[in-house]
Amino acid sequence: MAKDTRADAIRAFLDSVHPYDSLPRDELTQVVDSFSRREYPAGSEIYAAGEPLKGIFLIKRGAVEVIDRNGELVSILGPRNTFGERGLLRDGLALTSARATEDSVILMLPEAELKRLISASPAFERFFNRSRPAETRGTDLSTLKVADLMARNPVTCQPDDSVQEAARIMRDKHISSLVVTRNDRLVGILTTRDLASRVLAEGLPPGTTVGEVMTADPLTLSPESLGSDILHTMLEQRIGHLPVVEDGKVRGVITQTDLTRFQAVSTAQLVRDAAIADTPEEMAQITARIPKLLMQLVAQNSAHEVVTRLITDIADTVTRRLLKLAEAELGAPPVPYLWLACGSQGRQEQTGVSDQDNCIILDDAATDDDREYYLKLAKFVSDGLNAAGYYYCPGEMMATNPRWCQPRRVWRRYFSRWIDQPDPEAQMLASVMFDLRPIGGAPALFRDLQTETLEAASKNSIFVAHMISNSLKHQPPLGLLRGFATIRSGEYKNHIDMKLGGVVPVADLARVYALKGRLTPVNTRARLEAAEHAGVISVSGARDLIEAYDLIARLRLENQAALVRAGRKPDNFLAPSDLSDFERSHLRDAFVVVRTMQSAVGHRGGALG
Repeated sequence: MAKDTRADAIRAFLDSVHPYDSLPRDELTQVVDSFSRREYPAGSEIYAAGEPLKGIFLIKRGAVEVIDRNGELVSILGPRNTFGERGLLRDGLALTSARATEDSVILMLPEAELKRLISASPAFERFFNRSRPAETRGTDLSTLKVADLMARNPVTCQPDDSVQEAARIMRDKHISSLVVTRNDRLVGILTTRDLASRVLAEGLPPGTTVGEVMTADPLTLSPESLGSDILHTMLEQRIGHLPVVEDGKVRGVITQTDLTRFQAVSTAQLVRDAAIADTPEEMAQITARIPKLLMQLVAQNSAHEVVTRLITDIADTVTRRLLKLAEAELGAPPVPYLWLACGSQGRQEQTGVSDQDNCIILDDAATDDDREYYLKLAKFVSDGLNAAGYYYCPGEMMATNPRWCQPRRVWRRYFSRWIDQPDPEAQMLASVMFDLRPIGGAPALFRDLQTETLEAASKNSIFVAHMISNSLKHQPPLGLLRGFATIRSGEYKNHIDMKLGGVVPVADLARVYALKGRLTPVNTRARLEAAEHAGVISVSGARDLIEAYDLIARLRLENQAALVRAGRKPDNFLAPSDLSDFERSHLRDAFVVVRTMQSAVGHRGGALG
């Protein structure tokens, strides 16, 4: 093939691959000239783990299998997939091996050209920078996009409908406006103010049509407009409702009430309200605002650990308030006690959907009669948490279970037995209980117990081995041929579970690292950082895993926020088809990192060279 013809073929191919498709024509020409074209017969090695990389690889034709350092297959890549960049951008050494599984044509971009593109092109910097965004938006309403603020799925009516029927719809739906459409196109808007000033005040009959009194051809905004556009338009035009239109179709409506509600929702407000609530019903009204808070924090581009910490703070406050209310009803506690949370609350990683996991440690002076008091207290608090939206734990990992409401000496025996006899139940219980965090009561009851347990557990190599094995039970949902292994049937068909397949595997790894290093942090990200500083895992391994975790956790929260915006309850199930090619590529890379680290833990006890 002539050189010019080959260059044209590469140019046409790059036009279909992100981020090369974002380059200006002259820039793309320079990049095309930088690529070298290589052919690899089926079965040939492209590079081996640990060897220096001189560039990144882009598959033009064929298939490539990626293998970790322990010889385990990670995934199979196809045309338009990039590989080798993570090792290149980390320290220049390949973290995996790559081999052609069929006759393949591979394009190689030299390291120097890649670095030039990253520094010159925002699209390349975003694509190849695996770390989370450096900037966090402020809480200023004016800088947020309309899409993050508006109410989606607006209620509509037809211009030929009667005003009486329109009023009935607004009453039943508890809304202040209706979008008027004809053939799915916006023709007007009808508000409660219109009904008052143009119908009632004028004495018009109930059969008057909506088209006669609506505001025709109203001002609109696009989803990409900023909050400042809303404020300025509403103030200047003295209106309180703005349809949001995209491609001629109504995507939502934004109202003054939406703006007021957005500004009113803050963790400080919710914590303050929870701290003075007198009943579980009042607390339920407060926690019902958490999904809106989640959506707001995600819209502000807050770091995922900040979002989950702020949401967990509300659960902590609700718990402490319930403890006070329980003591007020049951009387003063007979002996000191400590209420602890485990699970996501213990790790300060709650999102828009959470159950409760908790326990009580009693002072050793507690009698059997005293325990009856604490079981009543536990029932009061657990019932209150359930009423407030923190559902009962299906596995009964709650203080209402007498097994988890015990004196300190019994808890010491529990941990000793789990460590000395690490059967499957012991591994499961230890995994949960290593995430304990004091919430209310006497913290000293746990302080020495945590230190003693970590020391004893880390010294028992058999227990550590069992914990490592337990940490490998949840695997990232990587499909060898199609990118992701999605759920095959049921309500969440073609979705992936971002909790069990994404967050939990990293949390399990972090727990093992904390155990090996006797590290006291409970939060997953804090554990990974502490493990890096303590030398439990290598710097490169820690950075890779932290960046992968950041991406997984962020996409999980963004998906929950999108569900809230759509008027649905948040959950942990994400459809890869809802992601852009860019996001799918990065999420897949993140899952590959997690699986690679799991493999390293399984083969070398947690060390990553």
